[in-house]
Amino acid sequence: MSVPGAAPRFASLARSPSLSEAVAEALTDTILGTPLHAGDPLPSERQLCEQFGVSRPVVREAVRSLAAKGLILVRVGRGLEVGRVVSGLVAESMTLYLRGSETVGYDKVSEVRSALEIEIAGVAADRATPVQVEEIRTIAAALGKAEHAEQAAHADVEFHRAIAAATGNELFLVMLDSIGETLLDVRRRGFRTDEAIRYAAGAHDEILERVAAADVSGARRAMRLHLEESARRLLPR
Repeated sequence: MSVPGAAPRFASLARSPSLSEAVAEALTDTILGTPLHAGDPLPSERQLCEQFGVSRPVVREAVRSLAAKGLILVRVGRGLEVGRVVSGLVAESMTLYLRGSETVGYDKVSEVRSALEIEIAGVAADRATPVQVEEIRTIAAALGKAEHAEQAAHADVEFHRAIAAATGNELFLVMLDSIGETLLDVRRRGFRTDEAIRYAAGAHDEILERVAAADVSGARRAMRLHLEESARRLLPR
């Protein structure tokens, strides 16, 4: 029964993809599903129009959307080429999401970070090479020498990235970088005192020694304690 004066309600309609979305999806499937490599040539816009049976504006919109994702490169004078999907695009998308979200605060980012980095520490302890351990040691020393918050924040980021790189699994680094901008902002606020810098440097040294000793459980424990203390210092109580 309708209520007098109430606005009518309509059933939702199933949405079909637009022609440009359909073209973009077909291009994506072809690029990712065949042995194409970055730099390989693609058909011209005119050829794509003929092959898909659509207008040039439709093809241009599809190409524009894939170029924004890095999947296609538009080369002036050379046409279209297969692009390289780089990890920076993942981080950029996550940064925009976190900045625009009203519900995802640092407490949630910290929770995800802990789940990720505790495992990273354990895998790094299991897999890190002697060369990687020395690289981490050099990076760890930079934090203790930091003279201000900005310098300390970046040194802290590089330490955790080096641990992730030592896993040999590039996805760990991509996932860590995806929340890196948010964590960098938090670090800038957290390193406003010499005491905070000294604490982090000491915690990093403990993580490093556990990784160097190939102590998987010890590395996880050291990272967990470090992240718990960092969250305690930074999260409002």
